[in-house]
Amino acid sequence: MQRERVTESVYVFTSGLYAQVTATLITTAEGAVLVDTLLYPEETLQISRFVHERLNMPVRYVVNTHYHADHTLGTCFFPDALVIAHRQCRDLLDTRGRKSLEVMRANANDLDNVQVVLPQVVFDDQLTLCLGNKTLRFWHVGGHSPDAIIGLMEEEQVLLGADTVMVLPHFVDGHYETFVQSLQQLQGQSYECIVQGHGEVILRGEIEDRLAEDLAYLNKLQVLVDKAIDNAGDSEVRLEKALEAIKIEMCGKSKVLLSGAVQQLHRQNVLALAKARRAAHGAPIK
Repeated sequence: MQRERVTESVYVFTSGLYAQVTATLITTAEGAVLVDTLLYPEETLQISRFVHERLNMPVRYVVNTHYHADHTLGTCFFPDALVIAHRQCRDLLDTRGRKSLEVMRANANDLDNVQVVLPQVVFDDQLTLCLGNKTLRFWHVGGHSPDAIIGLMEEEQVLLGADTVMVLPHFVDGHYETFVQSLQQLQGQSYECIVQGHGEVILRGEIEDRLAEDLAYLNKLQVLVDKAIDNAGDSEVRLEKALEAIKIEMCGKSKVLLSGAVQQLHRQNVLALAKARRAAHGAPIK
């Protein structure tokens, strides 16, 4: 696991075990706020030891930016913290989250002590958390998943982008159009940096180009998917081949991101968008 201090009050922890997923620690005069945790216990426990032993402060709040296991499974290692999330996140953790953990336990011995923790504080549109000398504002965006939120540490203008901003836009569990709108709303702001849900911190001078790149990927993806659907006509075989031919590089992204894992994410995007586009025109994919 890598630890990076990006401002005086903000630490970012990046997993070395799973898809460069990140967790962000905000320190204040009255304790710490942890935004997301990491998938594997050993890495989240390293965060816990760092906060309690090195910084000598409690974790007062854990914020779940969405219900996916790689961002929430470590919540149980902060039993004294108040957990905050979107209202839908609580519902999804209580259903899909529990089922996902059961499946994961069947394939991993180190998850025996992991438990799903349901948020005690939930919100619908936005929530502002004031702790010590820091102000954290969170708001619902959807897009990546129905419950997805992002946050802003206002004093230092650090955007906590979660999986709304990651190395490759991924909307399979969410909604394509909503994802596009979420990214557009982030353009033209004065953020000092953006902490991605997966990948390196985006620095101030890189932000606008990066958001434009993500939006260009989504736009090109839609263009190519629509073209594949049109050219395939009524043939499912031709459509399958045409969709398979839509490579990530054709949409302006590199296939080597996240050690190549983005190729699978891209493939999922292609299939999900094709299904949605066909359904919108009354011809759902079987």
